[in-house]
Amino acid sequence: MIKNIQLQLLPEVAAKSDLLLKVVSKECGTEISDIKQIVILKRSIDARQKVTKINLSVAVYINEVFKEKQENSPDYKDVSNQDSVIIVGAGPAGLFAALNLIEKGLKPIILERGKDVRSRRIDIAKLTKEHIVNEDSNYCFGEGGAGTFSDGKLYTRSKKRGDVNKILDILVQHGASPNIRIEAHPHIGTNKLPKIIQAIRETIIEFGGQVLFNSRVIDILIKNNAIYGVELQDGTIIDANKVILATGHSARDVFELLYKKEIEIEAKAFALGVRVEHRQELIDQIQYNCKTRGEYLPPSAYSIVKQINGRGVYSFCMCPGGIIAPCATQPGEVVTNGWSPSNRDYETSNSGIVVELTLEDFAQFSKYGPLAGMYFQKKIEQTAWEIGGETQKVPAQRLVDFTQNKLSSDIPKTSYFPGTTSAKLKDVLPSFIYQNLQEGFKQFGKQMKGYLTNDAVVHAPESRTSSPVRIPRDRVTLEHPQIKGLFPCGEGAGYAGGIISAAIDGIKCAEKC
Repeated sequence: MIKNIQLQLLPEVAAKSDLLLKVVSKECGTEISDIKQIVILKRSIDARQKVTKINLSVAVYINEVFKEKQENSPDYKDVSNQDSVIIVGAGPAGLFAALNLIEKGLKPIILERGKDVRSRRIDIAKLTKEHIVNEDSNYCFGEGGAGTFSDGKLYTRSKKRGDVNKILDILVQHGASPNIRIEAHPHIGTNKLPKIIQAIRETIIEFGGQVLFNSRVIDILIKNNAIYGVELQDGTIIDANKVILATGHSARDVFELLYKKEIEIEAKAFALGVRVEHRQELIDQIQYNCKTRGEYLPPSAYSIVKQINGRGVYSFCMCPGGIIAPCATQPGEVVTNGWSPSNRDYETSNSGIVVELTLEDFAQFSKYGPLAGMYFQKKIEQTAWEIGGETQKVPAQRLVDFTQNKLSSDIPKTSYFPGTTSAKLKDVLPSFIYQNLQEGFKQFGKQMKGYLTNDAVVHAPESRTSSPVRIPRDRVTLEHPQIKGLFPCGEGAGYAGGIISAAIDGIKCAEKC
């Protein structure tokens, strides 16, 4: 007999197999010797009470032989000599689109403007240490896209859009921990993602697909409103009558290209704000209601949202035990993001705290038409660069000083390696964003006692939360309504918001090719 039960346990009990076995035996009313296997199906943390508990959903094999579940590997075919589909971008949308095309018997040709994941590390080091921005190889561009070097969070609310389990299975088959299948908020970690991404690339090539690096697309070739290929920066023409455009939210040159060619695009609202860093110990104390986090609990995260003056002010991409990273994609701008390693073992935590924007907020840039939000975003990033001393140093302010509009006399060392410049962040951000953030932080402090502290540091801006542009597509065919064979895809096209949702969208677009 296999019995499924729900348990709420102390962290130590959930972590130790002998203690868990005793609890399960009692819960099932059976002898310990009759339990042949306990399989954890789902695990989550409940920190709402004074004592933090672990919620487990388990399958108990009672006098039943346990058989290891066989991996269901996709049925990949050799597509070397099959019809080609071009994929622009090697982020999660592009990579999973490629895998699905191979399943269908089509040959994917991935064109990635950046470098392979190993070479990309060198350019990220130069950005971090020497403040040198490579426009094609950085935290946003290169093999694996923005997700590769920015955490690898796999939580999504998009479960109705596609098969999340298929995505997780493919990641596990390429080297991710099987635990991502059971955690409520699964996470891979920046230190482990590169090898997984490389393994996916090797699978694509093994079955006849192509992955071309340093291959920036500068033109989409169209005749009679239908795709017939693309042109690369070096002048190479690649022929295909289907193109999946999966460039990510920071490919501004692609948005400019579409606008110049009068291919329909739309302005899209997004969110913008700052990235705040606390000591992880403090966040643990607040979230777990403890003096010291127990050894069986992971570093704690938080998720918080408030309505301020009719706008949402909320945490975004919270990174427990992580660092803040420089994510500019062009010289002359400063952009922040955050990431954590798999163990989340840094002493600091950080989170984007952002304000919900509307299309009306971009009125000052209306001359740019559907690119108004992009230029709004760009202006703030350029202002941050100027205030930071025209380097990758980020304008920063202590948290309480931020809420009181006081210049911080000093900024403690933060995890942001290029360094900080003490500044009033009201000089970086539009007044309505700054004021809503001020009130938002005050409200956060009331809900999370101890959060509003001058030991915390605010870095500005956090501006690349999602694409400022949407590329329209037909709801059924997923093709652009104007251009036959063009499939806008993933986060850059406005249809995803993270690794899982982007991967799902990549699969959906591939299915329509």
